[in-house]
Amino acid sequence: MIITLLDYGAGNVRSVVNAVEKLGGRVKTVQTPSDILDAERLLFPGVGNYENMINILNRKHYIEPLRQYLQADRPFLGICLGMQALFEGSEEDFSGNESIGFFKGRVKRFKTRLAVPHIGWNGVTLKKDSPVFKGIGADAKFYFVHSYHVVPEDESVILTTTDYDYAFVSSVQKGNIIGTQFHPEKSGAAGIRLLENFMVQKDLRPGKAVDIRGKGLSKRIIACLDVRSNDRGDLVVTKGDQYDVRQEGAVRNLGKPVELARRYYEEGADEITFLNITGFRDFPLEDLPMIEVLEQTSKNVFVPLTIGGGIRDYTDSRGKTYTALDVASRYFRSGADKVSIGSDAVLIAEEYVKTGKKTGTSSIEQISRVYGNQAVVISIDPRRVYVASPDEAKPHHVIPTRFPGPGSEAFCWYQCTVKGGREGREMDAVTWPGPVRNWGPAKSC
Repeated sequence: MIITLLDYGAGNVRSVVNAVEKLGGRVKTVQTPSDILDAERLLFPGVGNYENMINILNRKHYIEPLRQYLQADRPFLGICLGMQALFEGSEEDFSGNESIGFFKGRVKRFKTRLAVPHIGWNGVTLKKDSPVFKGIGADAKFYFVHSYHVVPEDESVILTTTDYDYAFVSSVQKGNIIGTQFHPEKSGAAGIRLLENFMVQKDLRPGKAVDIRGKGLSKRIIACLDVRSNDRGDLVVTKGDQYDVRQEGAVRNLGKPVELARRYYEEGADEITFLNITGFRDFPLEDLPMIEVLEQTSKNVFVPLTIGGGIRDYTDSRGKTYTALDVASRYFRSGADKVSIGSDAVLIAEEYVKTGKKTGTSSIEQISRVYGNQAVVISIDPRRVYVASPDEAKPHHVIPTRFPGPGSEAFCWYQCTVKGGREGREMDAVTWPGPVRNWGPAKSC
């Protein structure tokens, strides 16, 4: 079966492609407006900013053929921003450009006491008996990452709702047209089953109304793998005490990262994080070894993938310069859902505390502006610093400690470190998150 993919150029679509191919399908990417009308089944995954997406759809002249395809009630699955695109507009869009408007209603930002974006595994309450949910139990969890949700005018199009402080619409369906706020391609077995149902069910139209209640937010198990090259140049996962990853003159090798990631996924891990502790500072961008790790991992691991290490501006051995956004973009297109920034984030925060101003050009701001703040993870490597009294470490956040220091010190503060923990900074781990908390816009997906 040929699945036509509408990839407008934002975020990670590799996992969607891999999931379709694993299920025996073949992906054809939309290149021209006529490709939309020629599709047998159209899949529209979206990540990023609603306004940017609508601008691109208008510029590529995709709006009208999309309307024609949808009005003909032909099989369509919109994921996250791809679902939001079906509505008349969003609170995130100030461009004035025309939206698709297949469903009446708008996209609105979460108004909640809880953290925004809504990120994590959550349940769904089924409102209609739909073939797309065939074989999926009420206790299934799906992966969400978004700051906005749809508010349909016509409640009959609501397929599922989800609770996040209050009930919001997490998927919609009208005839063969389906949209999900969650990411099936990142939702493990339940998400893969939903994609399979979309691909193989001849008639996707929903049946009678139901009220099958799912469970709420679940705790997550995140497998974090420290990856570096060993003495033979192979990428391996390591573990060490206080950053000592060598044992008897050789790197401690716990296994190859792709194989370990697949094993943890099969054993139930909800997310996989790769932390590149080697650096590869002078590699050309297209040759970064972690790109292949992501590409190979995303073929068989259908949960969120995060990559950390080296997400910064750098110049390669040939003298070519790349921005942190260039590096992040390449990782996203290779299968990553998030990037983790450590040392660079500490230096950025220090500068902000010193000047009180954001530059607009930092790696945090650049990546958040394009991909949303949910795509940027800040990694803190703290180190305990002992002091005899709080007065010795003003203005740090000094606390009593149950574990006295080498000189019987009864107090400590937690120092931010950079360069893999090898260098301590004056900023402490309690002060540091404040300046960076609201540096990026909260994108749709």
